[in-house]
Amino acid sequence: MDERETAGMTAEMHPGAALDAEALLARLPQVRGRLTPMRPLADLCWLRVGGPAEALFQPEDADDLSAFLAALPADVPLTPLGVGSNLIVRDGGLPGVAVRLGRAFMGAEPLEGARLRVGAAMLDSRAAMAAAEAGIAGLEFLRTIPGAIGGAVRMNAGCYGSYTADVLEEITALDRQGRAHRLPASEIGFAYRSSDLPEDWVIVEAILRGAPGERAAIEARMDDYIARREASQPTKDRSCGSTFRNPAGYSSTGEDGDPMDLKAWSLIDRAGMRGATRGGAQISPKHSNFLINAGGATAADLEGLGEEVREKVREAFGIELEWEIKRIGLPS
Repeated sequence: MDERETAGMTAEMHPGAALDAEALLARLPQVRGRLTPMRPLADLCWLRVGGPAEALFQPEDADDLSAFLAALPADVPLTPLGVGSNLIVRDGGLPGVAVRLGRAFMGAEPLEGARLRVGAAMLDSRAAMAAAEAGIAGLEFLRTIPGAIGGAVRMNAGCYGSYTADVLEEITALDRQGRAHRLPASEIGFAYRSSDLPEDWVIVEAILRGAPGERAAIEARMDDYIARREASQPTKDRSCGSTFRNPAGYSSTGEDGDPMDLKAWSLIDRAGMRGATRGGAQISPKHSNFLINAGGATAADLEGLGEEVREKVREAFGIELEWEIKRIGLPS
């Protein structure tokens, strides 16, 4: 049954938002999953901020998603959301259709050759645990990465010297026309914290490749990663992990020839922004590259504080920090 929960939920309920869900829904195809107009997104994002999606589509399965994409008008914006672990949705909301995958895309299946087939909506941590149960080593780093496998692929997530590109064999993704593409990792164009995948493609599945290992040893490595993370990062606060990418393309020494630490957290620290606040947003006192919702923050608070950090680092060091957190949608 197509759930179109209008109930008077139109753009008029969100002052300043240039969204018209009623007009949009009249143009969208029928679905078997759930299609909700003006769906608030704050509760779906880890920072708990942001306006509504003009329409949120939660497909029943891959066939439902493919049929929807094939019939979606070409001029309607399409945004795959993931689980919102690396995302700021601006306060004015998100035009067009946002797609969020659910239970049908959360499975894990061990394959021959120390490989694991995982749905794109499966949390990275759960994929790591499924690999451990199957005796697949090499995926332990995923245990501490916030988010789901689809997002990990899209941004080449990594930590402790390992990246998604190192363990990915292939993905299946649906394009804007609903056509399925199976791509090996070599055709995805991985780089530091990025890939060349089109923004409106929806990743639905990935095959990860590890090596045979003993479950106890794998779990011990995951426990070590968790302990290291909790010791150095504000894991109990609302954040999206690292806010800015570590800079590339700059000299590793200062003007006096002394070594210069170009890690984003160090630059932010030396620019005097550790613990800085704006509204309910704060740069974590524990780790300077973590932007947190300390309570009652708006998306504008968070993005504004991030831009202030970038300005201070630019003024102090002539270095342009690049956002690692994705920001989408309309201002309030």
